[in-house]
Amino acid sequence: MAEVTEKLKDVYDPEIGVNVVDLGLIYKLEEPEEGLLHIEMTMTTPGCPAHDTISDAVEWAAAQAFGVGLVTVDVVWDPPWNPDLMSDEAKEFLNFR
Repeated sequence: MAEVTEKLKDVYDPEIGVNVVDLGLIYKLEEPEEGLLHIEMTMTTPGCPAHDTISDAVEWAAAQAFGVGLVTVDVVWDPPWNPDLMSDEAKEFLNFR
């Protein structure tokens, strides 16, 4: 899963300029069977205009990891995203301390 996480760090929220991992948008990475990857993620707001673009990019990036054949991405709203989910690096970049 470490390689998948690294691939996902190449996916940025275009409005915020921080990757989805450091924003805390990735809630769950599961491999229910070999080659199949399931991702649960969220957006910073339910009305995010980049919703489809970001989730499609997450699916594509994860599929680039070695051994991943099929990726499913579910966007969930529970628990709701909040700034506490961001990495320290993201908080520093956004002056959120």
